[in-house]
Amino acid sequence: MRKSFVIGSLIILAGCAAAIVYKHWAAWLLVVFVPLIIIGFADMIQTKQTIRRNFPLIGRMRYWAEWMRPKIYQYFIESDTDGAPFNRLARNVIYQRSKKVNDTTPFGTQLNVYETGYEWLNHSIAPLDHKDIDHNPRVTVGGPDCKQPYAASIYNISAMSFGSLSKNAIMALNGGAKLGGFAHNTGEGGLSPYHLQPEGDIIWQIGTGYFGCRNKDGTFNFDAFAERAALPNVKMIEIKLSQGAKPGHGGILPAKKVTDEIAKIRLVEKGKDVLSPPYHTAFKTPLELVQFIKKLRNLSGGKPIGFKLCVGRKSQFIAICKAMVKTGIMPDFITVDGGEGGTGAAPLEFSNHVGMPLRDAVAFVYDTLNGFAIKKHIRIIASGKVATGFDLIKNLSLGADMCNSARAMMLAVGCIQALECNTNNCPTGVATQNPTLYAGLDVSDKRVRVANFHHETVKSAVELMAAAGINHPSKLHRSFIYRRLNAGKIKTYAETYPYVLRGSLLEAPFPAEFQLDMANSTEETFEPSIKYS
Repeated sequence: MRKSFVIGSLIILAGCAAAIVYKHWAAWLLVVFVPLIIIGFADMIQTKQTIRRNFPLIGRMRYWAEWMRPKIYQYFIESDTDGAPFNRLARNVIYQRSKKVNDTTPFGTQLNVYETGYEWLNHSIAPLDHKDIDHNPRVTVGGPDCKQPYAASIYNISAMSFGSLSKNAIMALNGGAKLGGFAHNTGEGGLSPYHLQPEGDIIWQIGTGYFGCRNKDGTFNFDAFAERAALPNVKMIEIKLSQGAKPGHGGILPAKKVTDEIAKIRLVEKGKDVLSPPYHTAFKTPLELVQFIKKLRNLSGGKPIGFKLCVGRKSQFIAICKAMVKTGIMPDFITVDGGEGGTGAAPLEFSNHVGMPLRDAVAFVYDTLNGFAIKKHIRIIASGKVATGFDLIKNLSLGADMCNSARAMMLAVGCIQALECNTNNCPTGVATQNPTLYAGLDVSDKRVRVANFHHETVKSAVELMAAAGINHPSKLHRSFIYRRLNAGKIKTYAETYPYVLRGSLLEAPFPAEFQLDMANSTEETFEPSIKYS
């Protein structure tokens, strides 16, 4: 192929030269062919890509096809029920609800109701009238020690940082939260002007980098925290222990991305790499964690303080619960992030194979808190792939009090699932810092779409509850949801995740499924108590 390219190029050049000598119109072909020949010779000289070297010019088609493949597949090949992470059905309903257009479907379900994993709601023969139920149910977050409880929506915006998302996307999300009366989690990147300017309710997330409340050496700065926690927009504070997409994995913000603006927001030095370690330096043990929660609650003026985690070792969460019982210090909420959670960039192995999936994690966290008789003081937030009213109902049935979503809210802003979040080339201006791309995202239009999507999704969840004959999310339980295990076997969530009796983890004998993890945990350390040789 390389030899043929050289011979062909020489023939073309000779022909073009002759055309010039005789002043033939074909001389204009030089404009087309000479650049292509130069590119071809460059392909032959380079050593990084064998395909281009062996097949000059033509070999480039492979990389173009590779770039086009996801677009062609999404728009021309996949069916409405295919596609990941969100299939076409899910994306369509998000777009329709955000635009407040017809979101009904004709001719019956496209799902295979006899397929393993199919789930449905146990409805009532005496459903409630939609007029008799609250279409905007609220959940009060704030335990006995909280002085400023927050009445939260059952559906809120999950953690997404400025830096991962563009400033226009952040303002659209927070503007939607303001219009719709729900909360917006900042992500670990800190409180930016774009979170605060629209004046929507804020859940301020504090990760291991302590951005916005850190000293120069990366340790926690309590004075900086107190100053920002006092802001009226900040309604709750969330300590991020881990996230579903990459639990146990730290991060680095390269020096070239640390602009003046980012440095000011995150309280870091401009032009230097910024590390987010995989662990917290402000505490090392379960007891230190709950003491840290108490201190932040006091410094914030009594605002709700909670933590977010993707469940890993069950014994470590049990150790935290033991510390709560021993000290009497409890978080006001716990955000449970499923292992299927999304992020702009994560190592494949972490994204695919680390962390407990959301459904299993919510059931475990609820049962553990109930087993220690402390659930009544703590709200559970389910964070993950929550995009429809039925997704809300499933998580609320398992024990969550409310839900957060990131990717569904991004789709409402205009994301098209181009899967370019980690390249800075997001075509819709959502997950990019390229001004020419995010300039096309109109904040005034997209904030309305975010509010619409939230309203319509909560409405659909409320109407599902009415179909089940109940008027408030707190009345949902695991018997409401059925799941097909195989062609001839069906179980409710209550059978798949049997409830643990209240207080059953306070003294032995413990439920069988908890015995090993109870023996393997102590409030003194996150390390396992049992040493295996």
